[in-house]
Amino acid sequence: MDRTVTNSRSFANPLHAILLAFPVALYPAALLTDITYLNTAEIQWTNFSSWLIAGADLFAGLVLASALLAIFFGRARHAKGRGTLYLIVIAAMFGLGVLNAFQHARDGWHSVGTLGLMLSILCSILALIAAFIAYGTQTVEKRA
Repeated sequence: MDRTVTNSRSFANPLHAILLAFPVALYPAALLTDITYLNTAEIQWTNFSSWLIAGADLFAGLVLASALLAIFFGRARHAKGRGTLYLIVIAAMFGLGVLNAFQHARDGWHSVGTLGLMLSILCSILALIAAFIAYGTQTVEKRA
């Protein structure tokens, strides 16, 4: 008898999950405040975006450090392919996030504009991809 079982296989530890939750929440929130600024032209929304991006970058840096440690010393050393892909996505997210923070440090319209909005979109997508790679479910076929 063949049966398919969905099994969650995470190579990251619970603390890593908590750290990753911040960029997953804060980058999309910054994207929403960017969109709100573009629709309202109220300058306070760019301030919100800047703070949200700064917080996301702080935790993205901690996630990157944790992922590096996991690749070499932790659970991820057994999942080299997925672990390496995850590390690349996290590094790209962190790098684009820092660039986004510098972009949002500019004044008014220049802080968001096309480049700021695109960077926020990319950071949000990369954060969601990273969460899916680290904590997504896999289907495992078991034979009885």
